[in-house]
Amino acid sequence: MSEAEKIHLFDSWLKESARIVISTHLHPDGDAVGSSCGLASYLKDRGRTVDVVFPDPVPDTLGFAMDPQIKGLTHSVRRDCEKLISEADLLISIDYNRPDRAAELEDAIRASKARKVLIDHHLNPDENFYDLIFSTIEISSSCEVLYGILKKLPDIDGNVPAIGASALKLLMLGMTTDTNNFANSTYPSTLQMASELLAAGVDRQEILSGLYNSYRENRFRFMGEYLSDKLTITPYGLAYAVITTEDLERYDIREGETEGFVNMPLGIAEVRMSIFLRQEGNLFRVSVRSKQGVSANRCATMYFNGGGHENASGGRLAIPQDVESAGAAREYIERSCSDFFSKDELWKSK
Repeated sequence: MSEAEKIHLFDSWLKESARIVISTHLHPDGDAVGSSCGLASYLKDRGRTVDVVFPDPVPDTLGFAMDPQIKGLTHSVRRDCEKLISEADLLISIDYNRPDRAAELEDAIRASKARKVLIDHHLNPDENFYDLIFSTIEISSSCEVLYGILKKLPDIDGNVPAIGASALKLLMLGMTTDTNNFANSTYPSTLQMASELLAAGVDRQEILSGLYNSYRENRFRFMGEYLSDKLTITPYGLAYAVITTEDLERYDIREGETEGFVNMPLGIAEVRMSIFLRQEGNLFRVSVRSKQGVSANRCATMYFNGGGHENASGGRLAIPQDVESAGAAREYIERSCSDFFSKDELWKSK
């Protein structure tokens, strides 16, 4: 199916559907929130009945970008989400590549009889599950994928301001966070999108202020401990840190307040890859970032039950299935990554 045919089909499904539900992945980040809520804003402006379901609540650090009407469309209580999914006649999965990334909402999504659309930029989309797929790998974010779709819809036809101010703001938010403020995963199309959004009136300074200049003091106090006491740098260029529940509670660190920590060690010349573990009960959430030439994706896939982009990936470690205790996580990282970097065919990007 050509791109034009896919756009035409998507447009017809949007117009035919009485109830649309948009879902995104576990632990929603800026791209997940920006793309899902940006699409919801576009649809709401056109009179569509739409809801956004999240496996987890949206972090407070991202809420500034959503106007009250869009916040009112979002849901994160499981029973409410499952009911909405069961009643939908069109499901749109955005910023994740397969149903299990929706965590506790997976079963409801799989059981749904609705048409299913995927909009994403991650590797290996589940082509057997979705009825219509928009998946582009060499692109900054799902927000950029969605932006390209919206521009081509008949009622927009390239007229960017017609997408709507609220939607455009959310798309800029997601693109900014997923590129680490244009520090990585930035392509000519990314800068073109940013230019067009600015020309359409998006206030980028407001977004930057909300993202990077509105944290609580607690985050910076904890950042000091992270850099001085928690961060380990190995002789082979790995930087890693393990953050436990006790660490987070001691500083009252909330969801979203460690965003960006994993990127900081990459500013050190000798560091080739950075790994950040954050404990949540009997699970560690894993973030992996790497410099050009080193495959974060392969490392996350091999050792951390995850994957993602070549230089930005994630995963998880379960206790006791993967590591016997929280205290064993450091040794696991050292052992696994020592093996990873000892073999050229493992760590090198291809």
